[in-house]
Amino acid sequence: MARLFIFGLGYTAGRFAQEMRAKGWHVDATGSAGNVEFSDRGAVEKALASATHVLSSVPPDRESGLDPVLSTYRNQMGEAWYGYLSSTGVYGDAAGAWVDETSPTGKGRRTARSEADALWLRLGARVFRLPGIYGPGRSIFERIEAGKAHRIDLPGQVFSRVHVDDIVAGLVAAIESGAPAGAYNLADDLPTSQNAVVEEAARLLGIDPPPLQTIEEADLSPMARGFYAENRRVANGKAKRILGWEPEYPTYREGLAAIRAQA
Repeated sequence: MARLFIFGLGYTAGRFAQEMRAKGWHVDATGSAGNVEFSDRGAVEKALASATHVLSSVPPDRESGLDPVLSTYRNQMGEAWYGYLSSTGVYGDAAGAWVDETSPTGKGRRTARSEADALWLRLGARVFRLPGIYGPGRSIFERIEAGKAHRIDLPGQVFSRVHVDDIVAGLVAAIESGAPAGAYNLADDLPTSQNAVVEEAARLLGIDPPPLQTIEEADLSPMARGFYAENRRVANGKAKRILGWEPEYPTYREGLAAIRAQA
């Protein structure tokens, strides 16, 4: 039986685990929803020894900047398929231009993530660089309902995003196609402004969108301000060519409509 071990059973990895179990795989994982304690070295080493595939969704530690998985268990990692959920934040600001897997990394605000990304690549992993993730229970709808959605007056500002189910499909495709190690951008086909997403969600809810504000008027958190400080379009051609992957939700419109239909 194929055995998957996941470091960090969060929102995205949890949906991947569900999909793989449905395919008949045995899945063990760390994290609050997992069955193995990250700090239980014996249990983790036992799971790693029997795993045919290993996925990490654990980000670098905020204080040290180190990758907790590699700094703790690198020496226990043997022959297996390795995957790592990274971020398109490694590309930094591109002033709205397109970036792909050949674009420079490490120039943005996420230097620790860039270093972890590079370490996993050197390990021979499939590194999946992900933009803004959304899906059921984690979308602009929840932010609108909580009064936290903003429309910011920043003409030309665009972001890429991806539905969680399309990430899962990309991971499955990488495994089933025998894709080579390397970086893969999993993003939808239509980078667009956050304003357009807010407006479409408001339309689907049958309400008026929040008013347009300057970034100062919005009184954003430092993390949110960092989000708006970068402007790029993420190309997904490599994942389509090599993984045979096509997003089920090629734009935010299809993705939001599906979430709304499931509500």
